[in-house]
Amino acid sequence: MDEGPGDFRARLADGRIHLLDGAMGTVLYERGVFVNVCYDELNVSRPELVEGIHREYVEAGARILETNTFGANPVKLSSFGLEARTAEINRAAVDRARAGATAARLPAGERCDDVLVLGAVGPLGIRIEPWGPTAEEEARGYFARQVEGLLEGGVDGFVLETFQDVRELGQALRAVKEACDLPVMTQVTIEGGGRTSYGTDVEEAVRLLEEWGADAVGVNCSVGPAEILDALERMTAVSSVPLSAQPNAGLPRTVGDRKIYMASPEYMARYARRMAEVGARFIGGCCGTTPDHIRAMGEALEGLEQAPERRAPPSPVRVRGGTPRPPEPLSERSPLGRRLAEGQFVTSVELVPPLGWDPDALLGEARRARLAGVDVVSIPDAPRARARMAALPAAILVQRETGLDVLAHYACRDRNMLGMISDLLGAAAAGVRNLLAVTGDLPPTGPYGDRASTLDIDSIGLTNVLHHLNRGVDPGGSPIHVPTPFVIGVALNQGATDLEREHRRFRWKVDAGAEFAVTQPVFDPVALLRFLDRTFDPGGQSLPVLAGVWPLDSVRTAEFLHHEVPGIEVPGEVMDRMREAEAQGPEAAREVGVELAVEAAVALLPRIGGIHVTAPRGEVERALEVARRIRLRMATPVGLSQ
Repeated sequence: MDEGPGDFRARLADGRIHLLDGAMGTVLYERGVFVNVCYDELNVSRPELVEGIHREYVEAGARILETNTFGANPVKLSSFGLEARTAEINRAAVDRARAGATAARLPAGERCDDVLVLGAVGPLGIRIEPWGPTAEEEARGYFARQVEGLLEGGVDGFVLETFQDVRELGQALRAVKEACDLPVMTQVTIEGGGRTSYGTDVEEAVRLLEEWGADAVGVNCSVGPAEILDALERMTAVSSVPLSAQPNAGLPRTVGDRKIYMASPEYMARYARRMAEVGARFIGGCCGTTPDHIRAMGEALEGLEQAPERRAPPSPVRVRGGTPRPPEPLSERSPLGRRLAEGQFVTSVELVPPLGWDPDALLGEARRARLAGVDVVSIPDAPRARARMAALPAAILVQRETGLDVLAHYACRDRNMLGMISDLLGAAAAGVRNLLAVTGDLPPTGPYGDRASTLDIDSIGLTNVLHHLNRGVDPGGSPIHVPTPFVIGVALNQGATDLEREHRRFRWKVDAGAEFAVTQPVFDPVALLRFLDRTFDPGGQSLPVLAGVWPLDSVRTAEFLHHEVPGIEVPGEVMDRMREAEAQGPEAAREVGVELAVEAAVALLPRIGGIHVTAPRGEVERALEVARRIRLRMATPVGLSQ
């Protein structure tokens, strides 16, 4: 394997195979750097360590180095308080790579300036629209700050690596293209089956990246060389630009308290040759690879001076981008969907799932709700961040055993996108039709204050996912064959501390595809009316809103909600009425609590499409009484309500 002299663009065009380096983080960890340290900042604080690793990779045979900047964007650096040093850290990284190449002992006839330095750019670590609240332009701005520092350092080109979201990769690519005309290698990371975690097929990724101007495309990280080879065989059939591959050294195994990558240098070397034989021209390693792996891979590639002709696929390969289809009409998806579509008033009562696995109490409550004429029962998902029976299986049980229409809450907390999509497809197959997309209560709200919480996407991103599934495509644009028939609801927090942020988030939910909303419990109808007036143009409210109501039972409950539950505000006059009633006894207080809930709903009737009644402490009969009285008030002619 010969390395041709010249710049990165020349190597992209020369038809030869080129060896990249391997992992930086793996070697840093082996050298005693703990994972809680910012590895990118080591370019400044421990330059000799980073330079030494670059030197070892060059001496192992790599002639293209990646800068130690995978996480050197302002978003990831901000977790270490280093975002203001973005440009400095990236400039220093280029210097470290150049210094490592200069210090390397090279074979006779080779020069250190034959070693190219590519600016490595990884994902931001946050979700961008439509899966998260970060706008594409904002994301591109973050990437631009990193690109600026790498350009100031004097890179020969860029490698954009380990991206799961092809849209985010597109913004990184655009940031580079807007800043310079240097060539760019783009790499997605895949899971089993040749798809990103968003569901994008590698063929579709190739199509999009070439369309956006990538000079090379490839795959790296996440999986070992066998999966990477499978992906390359598919990519070679649709790609017209050079291909790259940087697999992990297999999948990690836990040995003691460490993650160990088990693939040996010899194993990686065999696959390096196979990758070249199917058309990869830029080959290196990712997590778990070391200079020893790269040396063995380089030796295996010796003699392949030119990349072999790409093999023709055994059968025609088609890019699998799905075409969104119109969703099923709202009125045909569920009884709730029909009532919303026809403008009928909706009565929903919330039933909390059990702490254990016995559903009998829940089913009994649901049967009483059905006899009382409730339109739909609502089941929250681990409310207050406490483990209960999950909302989806509870909804399936209630629907199957009682015939009632069910609104299942689905919380984003502690789930990644892949798991969510799996849950949702299974729920659709089991007959769940109505979903309320919520971010979820986060610890330490619940009793498990010592545990971390995972939040992959929030309720805005989940609403977008549901919107896409209803049109027959997953977040990666791949078809799911039969569109899901979900009725999509979202939460509205009219009592949020930061109302401006809540207005923005609610509008984004509507734009994402929300079909109805459920408010926080309403104790101040005027506050909700102000929120709706500010959100919708006068007379233009098209999204049905179900007003949450909560029948108070005591002053203590009112104070708890007001002071300890985010988003709920209990006005002073409500507190006063509860105190006066409680002075007459607990039954009087409970009766006033019911009447306050009814009054709040009646005050909102011209603007709401229904009510959502909470059953506090599982007192379903009080919730059903609230619903009964509201329906009675609606049926009573004006002037005869007394």
